[in-house]
Amino acid sequence: MTNDPKNPQILISDRDSGLPYSKGLMASQVMVTGLSPVRAYQVAEAVEERLRERGVPSISNEELGELALAVLEDLAGERYARNFQRWREIEALQVPLVVLIGGATGVGKSTLATQLATRLGIVRVVATDAIREVMRALFSHELMPTLHASSFEAGSVLREPPSKDEVVVGFREQTAAVAVGVQALVERAAMEGTHLIIEGAHVVPGFLDLEPWRERILAVPVVVTIEEDEVHRSHFAARASEHTGRPAERYLDRFDDIRRVQRYIKSQALSHGVPVIANYSFDRALAAIIDLVMERATERTASARVPMGAASGRAPAPAANEGGRT
Repeated sequence: MTNDPKNPQILISDRDSGLPYSKGLMASQVMVTGLSPVRAYQVAEAVEERLRERGVPSISNEELGELALAVLEDLAGERYARNFQRWREIEALQVPLVVLIGGATGVGKSTLATQLATRLGIVRVVATDAIREVMRALFSHELMPTLHASSFEAGSVLREPPSKDEVVVGFREQTAAVAVGVQALVERAAMEGTHLIIEGAHVVPGFLDLEPWRERILAVPVVVTIEEDEVHRSHFAARASEHTGRPAERYLDRFDDIRRVQRYIKSQALSHGVPVIANYSFDRALAAIIDLVMERATERTASARVPMGAASGRAPAPAANEGGRT
């Protein structure tokens, strides 16, 4: 590819083979802040303009990051600039990010997970329903009947129906089984060092043990809800129009059971200190999850630093502006 003398390429000096600055690559990096693809590309164009104004033939990755940070603050605001800086800190930690998105059927988990993966550049997204499908192939209906029913229908196939709330009891039994597969995925991400998003109704606080991998991953669990009944109902009609294999009537007939499962998942989140994000607006919910990821990165970065006095056994002073853990 020839170099246009009117618009000479600006090389990234510490990138392999001195590759040129790319607006597309910069835009993808900027999207981690929560900006839309269009606005992220506008920022990338502004970065290129400032590079040309400087008239330099090359720039280091560190200098480019600082320039992008300044452009973001000028064009998008402090919040997006702060998120960009936090993501750079996540990369500096060199531990995989594992986001776990739970919630009842129809609250928008899959769409949020897909868009979050796009914004953060994560290529591995796994739905817990996929894990359940694999387990169904291994365990017959006679052996594990709850695996062969939907999350909100598992109570109807229990061998010994409980005296009350069979919906929750069946869901708990199904979740406990699927959690084995979810746990294995988390452990694999920790060992391989790969970013991962897991979404599904079976991501229920209290059913996964993340503590053994706390130092090797940056785990961000969250539960998504829809608080208004009618808004939740409307999601099933939208799903049916997009997926012919998901008739709305099936879900609406069991809507009360789906709401019961949501109340249980939410109660588990609250009792285990896991953030609950109400999906009133898709863009706001996505932004809230991105903000949560960045906050956890800040907390992890602060805890990774060795405080003064730690080596001598003295209690360290509390870090300024350190967010609370959940």
